[in-house]
Amino acid sequence: MTSRLASVLPDLAPWRSSRDFRLLWVQGLVTYLGSVMALIALPLQIKDLTGSPLAVGAMGAVELVPLVVFGLYGGALADAVDRRRVIVLTEAGLGLLALILLLNTLLPNPMLWPLYVVAAGVAALAGLQRPAMDSLLARIVPHDQLAAAAALNALRWQAGAIAGPALAGLVVAYAGNGPAYATTVVCFAVSVLMCRRLTPVPPHEKAARPSLRGIVEGARYAWSRPVLLGTYAIDLAAMFFAFPNTIFPFLADELDADWSLGLMYAAGSVGSLLVSLTSGWVSRTRRHGLLVVFGAAGWGLAMAAAGWTANVWLVLVCLGLAGAGDMLSGLGRSTIWNQTIPDRLRGRLAGIEVLSYSVGPQLGQVRAGAMAGWTGARPAIWTGGLACVAAVGLLTAALPRLVAYDAETDEDARRRAAEHGLPGQGAAPATGTEDAAPGEEPSRT
Repeated sequence: MTSRLASVLPDLAPWRSSRDFRLLWVQGLVTYLGSVMALIALPLQIKDLTGSPLAVGAMGAVELVPLVVFGLYGGALADAVDRRRVIVLTEAGLGLLALILLLNTLLPNPMLWPLYVVAAGVAALAGLQRPAMDSLLARIVPHDQLAAAAALNALRWQAGAIAGPALAGLVVAYAGNGPAYATTVVCFAVSVLMCRRLTPVPPHEKAARPSLRGIVEGARYAWSRPVLLGTYAIDLAAMFFAFPNTIFPFLADELDADWSLGLMYAAGSVGSLLVSLTSGWVSRTRRHGLLVVFGAAGWGLAMAAAGWTANVWLVLVCLGLAGAGDMLSGLGRSTIWNQTIPDRLRGRLAGIEVLSYSVGPQLGQVRAGAMAGWTGARPAIWTGGLACVAAVGLLTAALPRLVAYDAETDEDARRRAAEHGLPGQGAAPATGTEDAAPGEEPSRT
């Protein structure tokens, strides 16, 4: 019985083996608890000031360009400088933006335009930070523990995402936006202090200065790998069609259940948490592409059901199922990236990952907000869910290598494992494609 339980519980090996992983795990939880306060207070404040679903969805539009530009540049920057320094400086910047939100809220008549300016600034700093943060994992965790580390990181986010929205909903409802933003400021201050304790992470010995040429090199490498391309495309499609978080306040109104708003934000994380708490099997999985495909399709189906039903409790259950699907897809994506991408390109590929991970939700906010203003919140959600399922099916048919991905036979995964000296992992057979500059290798699409 004990052995069966241990086989499904999370693998704690990364926590035991890496001090920096432990530090980042706790820091990330603190940051998320603070960020989610602003995540809920900001759209609610725009809703209160304007009463418009389109105005709330427009947050995605103002965030899009900074996220794209700084995400790509942040990827090149992460390959060229100390990643710890990037993380510390961007965390400090995010804390200052939270302070601006607090000061604006304390005005007798809070202004609308600073909310959009801060949203754009947050997108820019997140774009700079995320590649450095994501590319750090493979440097601080042993190669054979990457899948377990991804599951533990997900567990951290789910813990914060469950406690954070529920707490934030109560704080905003009973204390107002000011205390919510003040909490965000304090959490980022604590995060900066913790990040300063990380071990320096110098760039690869062959690293070049950030440049457009370097960004293009990373993009060409990703384009030449159908498996990577599939992970980006499926995540982008799933988030564009089925990410309705910004219209949850209007969904709660339509269901005559304002009390459920915090639960709506937290429900997806409950489903994700259940997957994370039983993620011991992930370390033994080889077919991570299947996780990406089935997880994204499950996300879309559950979102379609959430929009279709008029019972608020069934909506919450469906959102929980959607979160479980997203968790499965996320575990597959993260493991494939960390198993296959060479270290010298990891930051730039993480920058591209920012586009799939973050641009999709930003565009999804605009789509959901615009459609909700036209049809109402519920139709905007269920039609998006069905479109997500259709898009995942088409992309799967177009990129069969993703479904066929096997960590023990994929050439890139075997090469990375051999570099880390794992027993039983021989180098991939020579094909003339080993980590040469992307412009020098044949396309495998």
